[in-house]
Amino acid sequence: MAQYAVIGLGRFGGSTAQELMKMNHSILGVDRDPKLVDHYADLLSRAAVADASDKEALEELGLGHYDGVLVAIGESFEACLVCVVHLKSLGVNNIWVKAQSRAQHIILNKIGVSRIIHPEEEMGIRTAQFISYPMISDYISLGSGDFVVEITASAQYDGQTLRTLLDQKKERVEVLLIKRKAQITVHPDPGFVLQAGDLVVVFGHFQDLRKVAPKLK
Repeated sequence: MAQYAVIGLGRFGGSTAQELMKMNHSILGVDRDPKLVDHYADLLSRAAVADASDKEALEELGLGHYDGVLVAIGESFEACLVCVVHLKSLGVNNIWVKAQSRAQHIILNKIGVSRIIHPEEEMGIRTAQFISYPMISDYISLGSGDFVVEITASAQYDGQTLRTLLDQKKERVEVLLIKRKAQITVHPDPGFVLQAGDLVVVFGHFQDLRKVAPKLK
């Protein structure tokens, strides 16, 4: 179990904090709005009213000892920047920050935060991918155009072999594993017989996966 703090309990910060709680982490939620703090008081490990631009207030919270801090301040980019500078001076090395524009991204990148998040943009991209490729259950971008994709085998593939679904040599994709309920088969043989509902985890470059997509609908 890790210890994280979320500064800014708006929709993005609040939902992230609650999801981290579900993953059994210890979460401190911080906001200057007492109503928001009261709302999350029973949902998080701790919740505190504090001005994130006040270094003494952040120091009193003990953030220098946390595994990481997410700064999700949306109403004032200036307050966000000041908060990040204070966190770095307190020795917080793992800082994730919400950005709302490319200009903000550039500035945050210059001051060396661990990860810059564009929640609306990233969710928009994921939604577009799911609309365009409805057979995809989930995916992870590994950068440089490489993806790990989770595909749900439809009823039309019930009883057919993995070779029918994907010609790995021709299409330059690799099947990493297949999950069937609680059973996981790693690097399955091309003769593996599929069942409807199997989760097929595939690795490949975007262009190769795109060529495969029409077969999976």
